[in-house]
Amino acid sequence: MMLLLFVFCVMAPFGHNQLQGPRGERGFPGPPGPTGDPGPPGPPGSPGYRGFPGPRGPTGLPGSVLMCKGGSISRDVETLKLTIAKLDLVISYDFVRRVGHKYFVSYKKEGSFSKAVEFCSQQGLELALPQNEDENTVLTQVFDKDVKRAWINVNNNKAEGDFKADMKNKPLSFTKWAEGQPDTSFQNTGCTLLLENGMWEVTQECSVNACIVCQT
Repeated sequence: MMLLLFVFCVMAPFGHNQLQGPRGERGFPGPPGPTGDPGPPGPPGSPGYRGFPGPRGPTGLPGSVLMCKGGSISRDVETLKLTIAKLDLVISYDFVRRVGHKYFVSYKKEGSFSKAVEFCSQQGLELALPQNEDENTVLTQVFDKDVKRAWINVNNNKAEGDFKADMKNKPLSFTKWAEGQPDTSFQNTGCTLLLENGMWEVTQECSVNACIVCQT
């Protein structure tokens, strides 16, 4: 009897009824697992606050006038294109002066009267012709130590107006003839020059070189 009790007491700690020991320390984290599939899109968030207005941009060119007629908006597209083309054109010239809605432009090159008319026509312009005292004064600003005279758009055919009309036979609305001008003693043709002092003079030598100035 004493022997059995001794055996039971000795073997009892190694049986199935022993108590749980204290919790061990936390181990190192394992390697990251593979990325899972993306979840479904969430609902849109609330609108953010309205931002501050940006800086004001540069002033643009004047727009064309829109005319509303019969419920539809119309604009003179060809006129607008021509205006833009003229603005682009005047930027490239050596001499540019504006008077009212008119521009006088020139490369300050010289040529004969016929060459002057041809050149301006090729540019989509006309040979310069002052229509008032202000325009006449501004046109004289093309002169310098090398340029002393310029052709102006007065009809060079005496029989077609006696130098009192432009190249389209439209009567001149303004003139500034020098004393004794226009000289009507010419038999056939004569071309008109703007002189350094702002006066006009007719010459028979239409082939001489004078400054070519065009107008828009």
